[in-house]
Amino acid sequence: MSSKRTAPAARRSGVAASAELRERILSATRELLRERRFDTLSVSDILTAAKVSRASFYFYFPSKQAVLAELVREAVTRGQQAAEPWTGGRQDPAAALRAGVTDGARLWRANAGVLMAIVESWGSDDDLRALWLEQMDLFTEAAVARIRSDPEALRHLGDADVRAVAASLTWLGERLYYLAASGVPPFDDEQVLVDVLTNAWTSLLYGR
Repeated sequence: MSSKRTAPAARRSGVAASAELRERILSATRELLRERRFDTLSVSDILTAAKVSRASFYFYFPSKQAVLAELVREAVTRGQQAAEPWTGGRQDPAAALRAGVTDGARLWRANAGVLMAIVESWGSDDDLRALWLEQMDLFTEAAVARIRSDPEALRHLGDADVRAVAASLTWLGERLYYLAASGVPPFDDEQVLVDVLTNAWTSLLYGR
């Protein structure tokens, strides 16, 4: 009887330990990327920082690129939440865009190492390229859906290709957020960054 009673607890303990090891790898990589470029980072560096064995690392991740991919997905999920004031369509568009851009700027600052790593690496790694294009497309498609549901934006855009407009604005944001995270003036000033991006979106979509 006692073995039957303890088996579920043992399984739960094993699952918790497994999740803890995986999170240590992710957290260590995230912290290393605050100080190091991704291309200078080795699996051995991650093992040392996370205090895990090589076997444990490869049980969860096939490569350091796979670790970065998971960190990027986590950041993008938070980015989608930051964009929700506008994509959700429940606020004044200009105010919602400014709120979303502001939250996006802060998200990039908080996750600068991870997001700069993907921007700097996706051009030279096929898997990371596919990942980043997929993640950016999530933002583009959310913008497309929002624009198509907004009569004011559609009137202002006229015959313009909605998806092309949405993609242009999405990639403009990616580039300016990256420059801000890199400390490149004038976009290292958060207020300037927010003003420029908000004006780009509201001018193109609403003529404001």
